[in-house]
Amino acid sequence: MRFLHTMLRVGNLDKSIDFYTNVLGMRVLRRKDYPDGKFTLAFVGYQDENEGAVIELTHNWDTDHYDLGNGYGHIALEVDNAYDACEKVKQKGGKVTREAGPMKHGTTVIAFVEDPDGYKIEFIQHKGRAD
Repeated sequence: MRFLHTMLRVGNLDKSIDFYTNVLGMRVLRRKDYPDGKFTLAFVGYQDENEGAVIELTHNWDTDHYDLGNGYGHIALEVDNAYDACEKVKQKGGKVTREAGPMKHGTTVIAFVEDPDGYKIEFIQHKGRAD
């Protein structure tokens, strides 16, 4: 077995694709409309699906927002430099919800950003990289 993807329901597919591609640097791997079901699936990621896990963005045409609930945590991305990654997100109009810095009770440098639907994405600075 291997990890394939994580599915997120999104209210505005174009805004979500813009965030994951232009702000986080992923690319759209595939996209397909399902008119009979009134939904669209778009898969985004850094690698092709046969090389690594990706994110499936599901847009139900009749739903423009979702309540995230309290069970969802976050998606984690490794970055070379969390401070620089946060600055790039801000420059591209993204929302940083926790600035880069050492985690509580530890030394790992982390940060959190938020996508247009409110999903949290954690940046974890690669160990051994300069702060």
